[in-house]
Amino acid sequence: MSDMNSNIPEGELASKWTKYKSSVPLVNPSNKRTIEVIIVGSGLAGASAAATLAEMGYKVKCFCFQDSPRRAHSIAAQGGINAAKNYQNDGDSIYRLFYDTIKGGDYRAREANVHRLAEVSANIIDQCVAQGVPLAREYGGLLDNRSFGGTQVQRTFYAAGQTGQQLLLGAYSALERQIGMGKVEMYTRHEMLEVVKIDGKARGIIARNLITGEIERHFGHAVVLGTGGYGNVFYLSTNAMGSNVTAAWKAHKQGAYFANPCYTQIHPTCIPVSGDHQSKLTLMSESLRNDGRIWVPKKKDDTRKPSEIPEDERDYYLERRYPAFGNLVPRDVASRAAKERCDAGYGVGASKLAVYLDFKANTERYGRIEAAKAGNHNPDKETCMRLGTAVIKEKYGNLFDMYAQITGENPYETPMRIYPAVHYTMGGLWVDYNLMTSVPGLYCTGEANFSDHGANRLGASALMQGLADGYFVLPYTIGAYLSKEISIKAIPTDHPAFVEAEERAVGILNTLINIKGTKSVDHFHKRLGHIMWEKCGMARNEKGLKEAIEEIRALRAEFWSDVRVPGTADELNTELEKAGRVADFIELGELMCIDALNRNESCGGHFREEYQTEEGEALRDDENYAYVAAWEFKEGVNFELHKEELKFENIKVAQRSYK
Repeated sequence: MSDMNSNIPEGELASKWTKYKSSVPLVNPSNKRTIEVIIVGSGLAGASAAATLAEMGYKVKCFCFQDSPRRAHSIAAQGGINAAKNYQNDGDSIYRLFYDTIKGGDYRAREANVHRLAEVSANIIDQCVAQGVPLAREYGGLLDNRSFGGTQVQRTFYAAGQTGQQLLLGAYSALERQIGMGKVEMYTRHEMLEVVKIDGKARGIIARNLITGEIERHFGHAVVLGTGGYGNVFYLSTNAMGSNVTAAWKAHKQGAYFANPCYTQIHPTCIPVSGDHQSKLTLMSESLRNDGRIWVPKKKDDTRKPSEIPEDERDYYLERRYPAFGNLVPRDVASRAAKERCDAGYGVGASKLAVYLDFKANTERYGRIEAAKAGNHNPDKETCMRLGTAVIKEKYGNLFDMYAQITGENPYETPMRIYPAVHYTMGGLWVDYNLMTSVPGLYCTGEANFSDHGANRLGASALMQGLADGYFVLPYTIGAYLSKEISIKAIPTDHPAFVEAEERAVGILNTLINIKGTKSVDHFHKRLGHIMWEKCGMARNEKGLKEAIEEIRALRAEFWSDVRVPGTADELNTELEKAGRVADFIELGELMCIDALNRNESCGGHFREEYQTEEGEALRDDENYAYVAAWEFKEGVNFELHKEELKFENIKVAQRSYK
């Protein structure tokens, strides 16, 4: 069945990576100084890779479209980062993190890659502590942990509700150190528009200076993409407004296979949509499910305030359906359960598309503990709530403040209203064990690749993967390729391949400017997002997906004939930037629907309504779909399917159960 070579090393699973590191070809220090590596993206995956490769001696160029690497979307991650340290002595191990990740991904990830991720997870924490990242600590000074979904151990390290920001500042400081030493050339406000291939290998990029509109050519012996996910294909998502698929999509159109594009993560705890005026959604960290209990009224269309609904008239539906994991089931399970309750008429708030996340019970519990510490063993309720609120504030204060600012409600006094929203994409460019795409010399790291999370990512694993790839995996694996490139001198950028790639990029920009239609870029983006959310969102079916494909094709034709992009290409032009990104999203949206239609099963975040158990859970078809779907781009926006068979030799594949 498999026509893809993932280059997984031979040997026992637990020793593959150790053995690989011991035998991988190396590049000596003097040769490293002559080798140039281009890194696109400066979030956790990109910044960590750029800093580490420069530290090793390579000449590095790093590109980001933001005005500073600090503004990469990694900064928005709230809840934490997983690592198999077992500091809580609760039974955690490398194997358990590996198992939880494979199971959480509904058995649709590669064993070897996931085990490697679990192995290097502990190193990440040591690295970040050494950099001065202020991870939370217990009273005695030891690093603290909390729980996240899909696990029964506490392995998530965190920095209040701003873990991504603190980790990014750590990677950023490492990157800035290398910039200061002249080992990294940093190109901010630059967007990659093309991958340049020479003799089949990635040899550079075409980038646009977003301030001046100038088109630039850059050579590299290898190119690394760490450009994040494509959740903004849905228009409304928790991603930053600038997050896009363009770099990955341009690579796809140059021969890099795109894997499992239909695997998108809908996060269960986001602030609900409030109206058509919105351009993005706001995440409420999964860590809140440690202390928040999710419920809806037992009565349909209940209009009472939450404080007026007595305990016995509340349905804590996750605790009822999944007693073993309760509110900490994986994200896809929690999201579908919330949708099911709201669809059945039990939703809350004005839109009825929300459920409650209630902290009252645990606030009181924390208050009792604090009172007992102070010698008060019979505190009244008011004392418990006052003391408990201080504990909650210390743990989640910035998240509660954010909620209050956006909704105008005080979450310390009334339950939060939450609903699922697009958050992360498990699909991405196909990579082998070395993180190399199907284009030699073109690598892909972090959320931009498909490699570690299967059909559903566990909470707090995105930061883990981004930093694992950049700090600990790519610096080894890229050497295997570059060791064969030491005789290649820097190729002048007047080479015909650079000229041709630049002409392609400029041609698209000029076409967009010259359409001079009647509709804005946002008009098309919103329509695409509506199609994707309604027909390829939390639930999909054959009829809806077939309709979506036709609707997206019609939308694409309309876009290229009626979009209006004001201004010119040789100046700062944010509408032109958006237009290029939305053009790529439209093509990607079609592929996502094709992929979802092809996969006649439900698994993780891909829920086909035709394939579910009697209890409404995802029903996999391991006999026919235990493979990675890797799509090759063909002329005229067509796609050809390649399959990489998934073999499970260390884990028994079973129906996921969190009951």
